[in-house]
Amino acid sequence: MMKKTHFAFSALVTAMTIAGLSAPVAAEDGIDVGGAVRVNYGYKDYSEASKDKGGDLTFDMAAIKFNGKKGDWGLSAEYRFTSSTDYIKYGYGYYDINPDWQLQFGINKVPFGNPGFISNSFWFGIPYYLGFEDDHDIGIKAVYESNGWHTDLAFYKNPEYGASENKRYATDLYTGTINGTEYNNEETNQLNLRQTYKFDHAGGSTTVGGSVQFGQIYNSKTGNTGDRYAAALHLDSSYNGWNLQLQALQYEYDAADAVDPNKIGVSVVSWQYEIASKGQSYSANIAKTVNTDWGSLKFYNDFGIMTPDVDDSSYDDSLQNVTGVAIAAGATYTMVDFIMGKNMTFSTANNDHVGLPEVGDDWDKRVNINFGYYF
Repeated sequence: MMKKTHFAFSALVTAMTIAGLSAPVAAEDGIDVGGAVRVNYGYKDYSEASKDKGGDLTFDMAAIKFNGKKGDWGLSAEYRFTSSTDYIKYGYGYYDINPDWQLQFGINKVPFGNPGFISNSFWFGIPYYLGFEDDHDIGIKAVYESNGWHTDLAFYKNPEYGASENKRYATDLYTGTINGTEYNNEETNQLNLRQTYKFDHAGGSTTVGGSVQFGQIYNSKTGNTGDRYAAALHLDSSYNGWNLQLQALQYEYDAADAVDPNKIGVSVVSWQYEIASKGQSYSANIAKTVNTDWGSLKFYNDFGIMTPDVDDSSYDDSLQNVTGVAIAAGATYTMVDFIMGKNMTFSTANNDHVGLPEVGDDWDKRVNINFGYYF
């Protein structure tokens, strides 16, 4: 126990030093140290090896989280360890200017799209694979909340890791060669604005809002700069245990000196793939939560479609549907997902991309069960 406590405190001291806070701040007020350990079972209907073995059970990840505060200053951080790598998810300091305004600085969550997630499952939604769900970058964010209104205004200098690195939690532009195409793109100088309004009604509440994002794309080979943008309208409504999420998203990556302007390279979770450089993404998710004596069950269906909007007419739509249940019991949280993918990365056999020309014309299927213990 002594070694574990010493390790956790040392790690927090290091993180707070990076954030510009001193160690005595945490020591005087105390800190919250938490984390998670998860294992994952996967079965791919389109893989003969997976079918022969009856799927695979693997270590997913372990995470450690720190939360500390003194007065108006605070810190929040999470670091993850997997079987093949480790990476930071977020790590930022914050200052409560007044009861309505907070300033965050460091690796914080990019305010774009539906607050929280535009998905219910372990598998996320299509926006995640395009770079627009649960992303975290390095910058400064101002957060305002009062009387149902919530405003996020942020500037991000660059992603949490360099563009040639693929060991990242969420999707960012990639520098490297993918399927024979060389990419030299880096995200830089990004502005975000998200405005939402939440109102209560009989049986629940509804949040409506819109998001915009603008940024530059630096070509590290030529020194020239392109640009990128995204805009979304979103709704999140709850009524008597039911939840409905809707989102419509438009995006474009206009990279300078692109070998093929119709596509661009991205990376996430130690992998890299290509997406259409311009398109739309539509999400429609529904869920029902049932409370029990021992916890809760959340049944859900998440559907997403991405429609490419490029000059090459051979590019095809990407679709993903996830039907599942999340089981919360004590300190455990288990997600059982049945994933169907068409022309979609990570959920199909021959289409490791989003929105590019489809190989074949089938829906591929897989089962994923993620079991987590949280402390």
